[in-house]
Amino acid sequence: MALYEHVFLARQDVSAQQVDALVEQYKGVIEAHGGKVGRVENWGLKSLTYRIKKNRKAHYALMDIDAPAAAIHEMERQMRINEDVLRYMTIAVEAHEEGPSARMQKRDRDDRPRRDGDDRGPRRDFGDRPRRDFGDRPPRGDRPAREDRA
Repeated sequence: MALYEHVFLARQDVSAQQVDALVEQYKGVIEAHGGKVGRVENWGLKSLTYRIKKNRKAHYALMDIDAPAAAIHEMERQMRINEDVLRYMTIAVEAHEEGPSARMQKRDRDDRPRRDGDDRGPRRDFGDRPRRDFGDRPPRGDRPAREDRA
């Protein structure tokens, strides 16, 4: 059996309990076809970058799946039918990650790079580059130079 990571987005007006019910429904589909679902993460209600079917937000859910391809096809078929699912994506992986996903990891503000210029290196100085004077530019193509410009 192959390993997959599956993420789906549910409409913003469904409750968190309904999202959990969707996860359980699709978990049942996978298990009925001989697969198993490992880690399940609900990322909660997040803003979308752009509107999807008139929704500005969506509930995100991640599932780690170990199942045959037929089980994945059936789950995706049912997701296409379900009006509560806005988008889904299934990716085949070599191995599942241990621990929480990158989305769920709590990052400390001190771990982020500073933006005050200390870690960016020296600034480039453009003072040694000669400036181009546009007044001595040759005319384009066969068009004569305009005399009315000062």
